Amino acid sequence: MRAGLALLIAAYVLSQFYRAFLAVLSPVLTADTGTPPEALAQASGLLFAAFALMQLPIGAALDRIGPRRTTAALLALGGGGGAAVFALAEGPGAIKVAMTLIGVGCAPVLMAAYYIFARVYSPRAFGTLAAMVIGIGSLGNVMAAQPLAWVVEGIGWRATLWVLAGLSVAVSAALWAVLRDPPPAERPAGASGGSVFTLLAMPAIWPILPLMTVAYAPSAALRGLWAGPFAENRFGADAGMIGTITLMMGIAMILGSFAYGPLDRLLHTRKWIAVAGNAVVAACLAVLWALPAPGLVPAVALLCAIGFFGATFPVLMAHGRAFFPPHMVGRGVTLLNMFAIGGAGAMQFASGPVFAAAGGAAAGEAAFDAVFLFFLLPLALGLAVYLLSRDRAD
Repeated sequence: MRAGLALLIAAYVLSQFYRAFLAVLSPVLTADTGTPPEALAQASGLLFAAFALMQLPIGAALDRIGPRRTTAALLALGGGGGAAVFALAEGPGAIKVAMTLIGVGCAPVLMAAYYIFARVYSPRAFGTLAAMVIGIGSLGNVMAAQPLAWVVEGIGWRATLWVLAGLSVAVSAALWAVLRDPPPAERPAGASGGSVFTLLAMPAIWPILPLMTVAYAPSAALRGLWAGPFAENRFGADAGMIGTITLMMGIAMILGSFAYGPLDRLLHTRKWIAVAGNAVVAACLAVLWALPAPGLVPAVALLCAIGFFGATFPVLMAHGRAFFPPHMVGRGVTLLNMFAIGGAGAMQFASGPVFAAAGGAAAGEAAFDAVFLFFLLPLALGLAVYLLSRDRAD
C-alpha cells in the first residue's frame, strides 16, 4: 500500500504540473501557434471542466472496482494521450482537445489517494494526510515554473510534451503493477448503496459546497495562467522572470498545504481555519484590484500570499468528508472535488472573456484589475455562505 501511495503522489505531481504549465508556455505558444492568452484560459478551463465532469463516474468506480484500475487506465489514456496531442498541436483547437484529455487522465489521481486514506487510516489523520499529498504533489507547480522554462529553452516545448507523455504512461503502468485496492467497505445493515443524490440530500454539506466551488479558483487560475501574462504586461517580465515568479507562488502553495495539514488536530476546528485562510485570500485580491499598479515586489508578495493562504482545499475536503458514511466515501470525496475543480474550471474559462471584455492586453492594468475582481466577488460570497456551516473535527 505504501508503494502504491507513493506512486499516486508521483502521479499527482504530474497532475499539478499539467494544471500549471500554461503560465510558462504562454509566450512561446502564442508565438509558435498563434494561441492568445484568452484561448489558453479556455484550454485551461477545459482541463478543469473535464476533470470535474469525471468525478461522479470516478467516485462510483472507486467504490465498486477500486483505485488501481480506475487510476491506471485513465492516466495512460488521458494523461499520456493528451500530452501527445499537445506535442502535435498547431493551433488553439488542438491545444484545447489536449487539455481536455489531460483533465480526464488526471481526474482520478488525488481522489484515489483520498479514498485509500478514508478507508485505511484514522478519520483524525485524514486532514493531515490529505494536505501532505497536496503539499508533495504541488512540487508539480514548482517544476512547471522556472525548471520548465529551462527545459523548454533547452529542448523546445514539443519535445518537452513528448517527455511528459512518456512519463504519464510509465507512471500509469507502475500503478497497475504495484497499487493495491483496500478491501470493500461493509454496508450498514438495511442501508441502500446510495448515490450522489443521497449525499446531496445531507443538509450538513450544503453550506460547504459554495466555498468548495470558489476557494481553489483564485490560486489555481493565477498560478496556472494569469501570473504569466500579468507579469509580462505590467512589469515587462520575460520567460525567465515569469518562471521565477510562478516558482515562488508554487513554493508558497506547497508551504501553505503543509501548514494547514495538522491545524485541525491542533485547533480542533476545520471551519474557522478555512474561514481565516480564505478571508486573507479575499483581502489580497482586493488589494490587487483596488491599488493602482503595485510594484513588482508587492505584487509578487500578494500572489504568494494567495498561494499560501488559499491552500485550504484539504481542510474543506476533511470538513465535508466527516459527514459521509464509510461505504460512500469514494462518491463523497469525488463529489466535493467535482465542485472544487468544476468551479475552478468554470471561473478560469470565464476569466478569458472577462479579460477580453475589459480590453485585453491592450488595456493593460484595467483588464487585469477586472480579472482580480472576477475572482474576488465569488470568493466573498462563498465565504459568507460557509459561515452558516456546522463545524466538525474528528
